[in-house]
Amino acid sequence: MTTRSLLMTSLAGFALGAQADLVVLQYHHVSDSTPSSTSTSVSLFEGQLDMIDELGIEVVPLESATRDALEGKLDNRKQIALTFDDAYESVYSNAAAELEKRGYPYTIFVNTDAIGSQGYMTWDQLEEVLGRSGVTVANHSQDHGHLARRPDESRSDWAQRVESSLDLAQQALADRLGTDVPMFAYPYGEFDEALEGKVEARGWLGYGQQSGAIGATSDSTRLPRFPMANAYGQLNSLENKLRSKALPVDASKLPDGVIDENPPTLSFTVPDSISVDRLSCFASGQGRVDFEVSGDQVTVKAPDSFSSRRFRYNCTHPAPDGSYYWLSQQWLDLSRPED
Repeated sequence: MTTRSLLMTSLAGFALGAQADLVVLQYHHVSDSTPSSTSTSVSLFEGQLDMIDELGIEVVPLESATRDALEGKLDNRKQIALTFDDAYESVYSNAAAELEKRGYPYTIFVNTDAIGSQGYMTWDQLEEVLGRSGVTVANHSQDHGHLARRPDESRSDWAQRVESSLDLAQQALADRLGTDVPMFAYPYGEFDEALEGKVEARGWLGYGQQSGAIGATSDSTRLPRFPMANAYGQLNSLENKLRSKALPVDASKLPDGVIDENPPTLSFTVPDSISVDRLSCFASGQGRVDFEVSGDQVTVKAPDSFSSRRFRYNCTHPAPDGSYYWLSQQWLDLSRPED
C-alpha cells in the first residue's frame, strides 16, 4: 500500500481514541546559564524525564519511531523521542550522562560549521556520545542559515545555497563520524514547500519546531516537535504534550508556511468523528481565536496581524482518554528580518 493510500485509509477509518502517536521533544541548551529562550534548566530537564518515567511512556529512537508513526504501526503504544538542536556543549556536560543512566536514546541535530566553536561540542565529544547505545547524530545544515528562499534571491541562487548547506553538512557527518542518517531539522524551524522538496528528494525526514504529535496523517517533511525550553516545558503543562495525538488532518494539504497576507488563513478538512464544537484554535500572542466551519472544512484566521517573523496557529480537540489531538501550522513572514 502506498503512503497516500495509507493516509486515506487512516482518515476514512479514524475513530476517536483508537490511535497512539509519537511525540518528539526538542531541546537546545540544557543549562542554568545560557539564554533562557533556548534553554532548559538542569532541574527542569530532570523533572521532564521523571514525568516521562512516571507516565510509563517509552523513549524510542527517532527515525524508526517516526516511520512507524507515519505508517500507523504504533497501535496503542505511547512513545516519546528526544532531540537536541545545534550540538551545544551543555548537552554533553549536563544531559548526556543523565540520558545514558536512564538508557534513553536521543538524536543530536548538528550544524557542522559550529562544531568545535565556543559553546558547542567538539567532534571528539560527538564521536564519544555516538558510541553510546541509542545515540544518533543527524543533519541541521552546514551553517544554520535561514533556508527559505529570500524575496530578493533567484531560484537558482537559492537552490545552490541550500543544496550546498544540506549536502556539505551530510558529507561532513559522514567524513568525521561515519554516519549517513536520513533526517534533517530545519534551522529556526523555518521551511517552505521548495525546501521541503529538497529534503524529500534526498529521502530524508524533515523536522520543524511547530508543536504536535506525529501520526499516520502527518507529512514526512514537516514533522512537529514540542519545544522544551523553560517557557514551554514547564511540568504543569507537560503531561498534555506528552500524551498528545495528531489531529487527523491530511498535513500534506496544509498551506505553504510562507505567508502572502497578514494575518494568514488556514483551512483544513476534519473527519466526521471530530466534533467541531469541541475544537479550539489559538494564535501566537493572540490567545484563542474564532474559526468558521463549512461542512467538514475549518477555516482559521487571526483577528490581528503579526509583527514577528515566525508564528503559529494551533488547534486542539479533546480525546476520550483525557489527552488532546493537536495541529500546529507554522507561519513565516519573509518581510521580517532574519535573526
